[in-house]
Amino acid sequence: MKPIRVLALLEASTVSGSAKAVLEFAREAARAHAGLPKIELSIATFDRCRRENSLTRAIRETGAPHDVLAERYRFDTRVIAQLRVAAEKRHADLIWSNSVKSHFLVRQAGLHRRRRWAAFHHGYTSTDLKMRLYNQFDRWSLPAADQVLTSSAAFVREIERQNVRPARVHVQHMPIRASAPVSERQKTDLRRELRLDHGARVLLCVGRLSREKGHADLIRALPTICERAGRPPLRLVLVGEGPERARIERLCRRLQLTEIVTLAGHREDVNPYYTIADVFVLPSRSEGCSNALLEAMAAGVPVVATDAGGISEIVTHGATALLTRNNCAEELAAGAARMLEDGELRRRLVSSAREIISQKTPEAYFRGIASVFQEACNDAR
Repeated sequence: MKPIRVLALLEASTVSGSAKAVLEFAREAARAHAGLPKIELSIATFDRCRRENSLTRAIRETGAPHDVLAERYRFDTRVIAQLRVAAEKRHADLIWSNSVKSHFLVRQAGLHRRRRWAAFHHGYTSTDLKMRLYNQFDRWSLPAADQVLTSSAAFVREIERQNVRPARVHVQHMPIRASAPVSERQKTDLRRELRLDHGARVLLCVGRLSREKGHADLIRALPTICERAGRPPLRLVLVGEGPERARIERLCRRLQLTEIVTLAGHREDVNPYYTIADVFVLPSRSEGCSNALLEAMAAGVPVVATDAGGISEIVTHGATALLTRNNCAEELAAGAARMLEDGELRRRLVSSAREIISQKTPEAYFRGIASVFQEACNDAR
């Protein structure tokens, strides 16, 4: 089969979210896959700082060709000319966009007129009015794509509201790869860094500090969790950074929780945090296929999560996780307390979750995405 030359667009500066999945795709693209065409992948990123970051280093390690599009601000139209040059230089058969901005730029640049286009919708953030307005650009962008992927069946209706034909929409869950082992010394050092008392149990939450992630609900639930869980002492560790940080800090002060809540900020390597966690809590109000959820399950951490968006597509209440109603601090508290109290429940859920993780491999992700690319390239306009 003729190879397909793909140019992927990434807007991140860290290895998180959609960037993780594209990097996994790049690693798999270097291998042969029976029944699929060879994918020759190159990656373009947007840069305002003109210096290397964790994402550009990770791209280099995959061996994928990489272009940097210089920009001054979020929707800098100067990148349109650079994007056209990158597509020509890489002789791209197909453009793979991964968020609102890159969807918009592909259509604005007219790249979809001469090349196939697969747009991956990862959900919307609504941190401010400007971002909510930017999200509306998809009404113009997405209908022009040859194929539209999304990380969750829960987002399909959202995409169809953007006037995308249902026949063009494909659901593809995120991949997960087994993490490198963490030594006992690393665990000890991390507990010391976080100032965890000897024997203290850890509730862990990993994700961007934005309103739709529901961190405030978890903070409000924490006093009840501590009361029900009893001894040994309990600490909540939030890993991630974002616009809600100041609000979360104020809420912790108001509820007098600053001594038991640690905001660890952004971490390039989150894996050590999972290894010291007793329970992982995902309080999201909106979610697709959560990378953090998959990472926690892969690390053998029992999960309590809200039944929001695509979470119930991954886990089943009482079988592989405990699910609670969306935006309900009381149920979140009850679920977390029950998980902390019941060791047999934790062991059973962790054991069952391994089967889910075994199906979300990078190879399965590659095959799903590559088949959509093949379909896009085979279809006549």
